[in-house]
Amino acid sequence: QVQLVESGGGLVQAGASLRLSCAASIRTFSTSTMGWFRQAPGKERECVAQISWSGGATYYADSVKGRFTISRDNAKNTVYLQMNSLQPEDTAVYYCAARNGPISSTWSRYDYWGQGTQVTVSS
Repeated sequence: QVQLVESGGGLVQAGASLRLSCAASIRTFSTSTMGWFRQAPGKERECVAQISWSGGATYYADSVKGRFTISRDNAKNTVYLQMNSLQPEDTAVYYCAARNGPISSTWSRYDYWGQGTQVTVSS
């Protein structure tokens, strides 16, 4: 069955870097899109970054643009999120998600979700 597994989260100080990984046990298709979302307690789920597996299109939230980079390795069915210059406001549970369709910042349009990995940034 479909399964997405995130890894790479942790506790770091402001200014540090982390790389999140998401291993997807699914067959990818030309219309599949992978995304990273995050959610902090008491806040709405927020789209962080997205990438099309075959189209090469990417999306970044304004709050992370220039600091985060999403990438993929199609041979390994893995998507990454390189996070640089982390700030306390980046603290959240980060979720990997997949959908059959174009990039969309609406979380409900994603079909599959991982369990999440905690990222905590201290000042």
